[in-house]
Amino acid sequence: MTNLKVIAFNGSPRANGNTAQSLKMVLTELEKEGIETELIQLGGKKVYGCLACGKCWETKDNRCARKDDDMNTFIQKMIDADGIIIGSPTYFSNVSTEVKALIDRSGFVAKANGGNMLRGKVGAAVVAVRRAGATFTYSAINFFFGIAEMIIPSSSYWNMTLSLNPGDVQKDEEGIETFQTLGKNMAKLLKQVRE
Repeated sequence: MTNLKVIAFNGSPRANGNTAQSLKMVLTELEKEGIETELIQLGGKKVYGCLACGKCWETKDNRCARKDDDMNTFIQKMIDADGIIIGSPTYFSNVSTEVKALIDRSGFVAKANGGNMLRGKVGAAVVAVRRAGATFTYSAINFFFGIAEMIIPSSSYWNMTLSLNPGDVQKDEEGIETFQTLGKNMAKLLKQVRE
């Protein structure tokens, strides 16, 4: 059996903020199960929204026609991975703009190529929020996984932390437990899907 790999996107511009720290908690559990992981800093990068040009429906090459950012690199990493985690802070009850660009463009490319690009992969959302709005952010990511025909693991609570300043997640005992349980459940699911 080939090695399993999970790619995680940090949609926060803070490279070591609460979203990144939460993602690392999940990745640590996956690594304990022998699963290869990679964390990509998405937030704060130049990633642009979908132009609705429809070129991906013409080329059908699992690529976005837009070449002025790194999105095709990210799309290829999603194709190569067995599991995908998308982490986002909560901005006005939704995902960051970089996460929205990732969802829109990779989702459009997947649909344009017969929907097979992400089908059957395991996808998990990780969300950081100061106080409220996290369930909308969590839902936006999971709606993407659902329409891409991905498999979504659960945890002991919704995959989110209540935290404001970088490092506050380390004080959120329930959040830590939720992310650790998510990592364990995702590892188990990945192994079951691979069998």
